[in-house]
Order: sequence, then C-alpha cells, then structure tokens
Amino acid sequence: MTVFSRFSAFTSKHPVIRGMLSYGIIWPTSCIIQQTIAGKTWENYDWLHALRFSLYGGLFTAPTLYGWIRISSIVWPKSTLKSSITKAVTEQFTYGPLALICFFFGMSLLEGKSIEDAKQQVKDKFFPTWKVGVCVWPVLQTVNFCYIPEKNRVPFVSACSLLWCCFLAYMHELQLKQKELEISQLQLLKQ
Repeated sequence: MTVFSRFSAFTSKHPVIRGMLSYGIIWPTSCIIQQTIAGKTWENYDWLHALRFSLYGGLFTAPTLYGWIRISSIVWPKSTLKSSITKAVTEQFTYGPLALICFFFGMSLLEGKSIEDAKQQVKDKFFPTWKVGVCVWPVLQTVNFCYIPEKNRVPFVSACSLLWCCFLAYMHELQLKQKELEISQLQLLKQ
C-alpha cells in the first residue's frame, strides 16, 4: 500500500502526470479496440500504431489539455453551469480545432509520412472530424468543468476520449483504406 500511497501523493501533487499516464494507457487501448473492430486479432495488431497513440496521447495531448484546463480555470474560476458551458464552447472553437490539426499532422509524421502528406491528412480529415466533435465534446466538457474537481479533469477527459479515440483512429485509418481500394481498382483496370 505504501507504493500506491506514494504514487497517489505524487500524482496529486503533479496532476499533469496523472493525465499523461491515463492518456498513455487509454489512447493505445482505443487504437487496439478500433483495430479489433476492423477485424484484426492479437496475431496481426499493429502494435507500433498503438505505441504511436500512446506516445502522442501521453506526451502531447495530456500536457496540452492540462494547460488548457489550467488556463480556463484561471479565466473562468467558477464551476457554475454558465461558466462551464462557456469554457466548453470556448474550448470547442480554440483548443479543439488545434488539437485535431495537431493529431492528424503529428500522427502522420510519427508514421514517417512527409510534411505534405501530413498537411493533406489535415485537409481531408479535419472538418468531418470536427463536425462530430462539436456534437460530443461541449456536453462532456460542460460536465467536466461543472462537476469534476480540477485535479481529475484531464483523467476524466481521457476516460471520455476512449470512444473518441476509437473514432479518431477510424478517421485516421479511413484514408489508408481508401488509398488501398484505389490502388486495387487501378490494378484491376490495368489487367
């Protein structure tokens, strides 16, 4: 119990670490769930893809989200419903779009794609993904800002993001499948 107590005290003192750990576990889990839905099994999971999700979620998303939550708590210190809605809507039009752009761009670079390919990923996927996010995240973040203590807000969002990350992974893989289909159609036409 002593190790758990020390860990709990450490993460209470440094809440960004709690968020980084939760994102570092939940994001690759969502990647594996998405791969399972796509028909992959233990034998053919793309473990490197899951590792990229872990690194990106834990080392980029969690710290930037923690920063946004800290700033929003300073700008709107109250946890009233009105203040929470204001934070959630503001986030959807500030942090949210930047986070999506960084996700598609960053994941493309982590896969070894060129900067031009990464820009194309953003161009192809940003708006359709953001349109779905506008319907989901303001509600979740209103609950988060209104009812969840600040030190637990990043872990709460990481738990909510399990399904969201499955969706992001799906959107990220969608273009790969479309390209594979185009290539196979071209090969059929050549025959």
